[in-house]
Amino acid sequence: MSGDVRKTRDIARAAVRAQLAQVAFELFRRDGFDRVTINDVAGAAGVSRNTFLRYFETKEDAVLAAFDARGERVAETVRARPPEEEDWTALRRGLDIVAEEYRRDPAGALATALLIRQTPSLHARNLEKQCGWRPLLAGALAERRHSGSVRSGPVRSGELDLLVRAAAALDCLDIAVDHWTAADGRPDIGDLLDAAFAALAPPALTQATAAP
Repeated sequence: MSGDVRKTRDIARAAVRAQLAQVAFELFRRDGFDRVTINDVAGAAGVSRNTFLRYFETKEDAVLAAFDARGERVAETVRARPPEEEDWTALRRGLDIVAEEYRRDPAGALATALLIRQTPSLHARNLEKQCGWRPLLAGALAERRHSGSVRSGPVRSGELDLLVRAAAALDCLDIAVDHWTAADGRPDIGDLLDAAFAALAPPALTQATAAP
């Protein structure tokens, strides 16, 4: 298969996946996540159940698929931060891409956040996905620590601190989103992230973490 054909098929597959996710999301919002079945989504989208399952293994994945690449993007941003920058600041700046997603479509982001936080299975699956980001972020910090050299494999035992910082940064994100959602999306998500990070940052880093 040529590269152009493969690219065209990938684009078509992504379009179908996005359409199925949108149909599913609208049904979940209207009727309630637990009351909608995979068959309901497939019927509303005009496809078979098997077709739906080729794109999503579960209903939860249909809602959270848009987040699949988010951890990689955050890690890439952290990796690209100046090597002399303190880890905590680099992590905060890495989450700017998440904040920008919320600013770009606040109504859509709020609807998604409300659905996730009102549905226990979605909330649990979302936290599971975020746990998968920990080694990505810790690995990005490790590369910065080792002069930007590309690393593979798990974070070394001596770099447990990096996993702890990555986990703490993701907890800050989750708490900021909780506050943002409870306030109907009115505060700026970036300001909430700054406040969450500042609560854990050493005093000397508080100002630097909040700076662009």
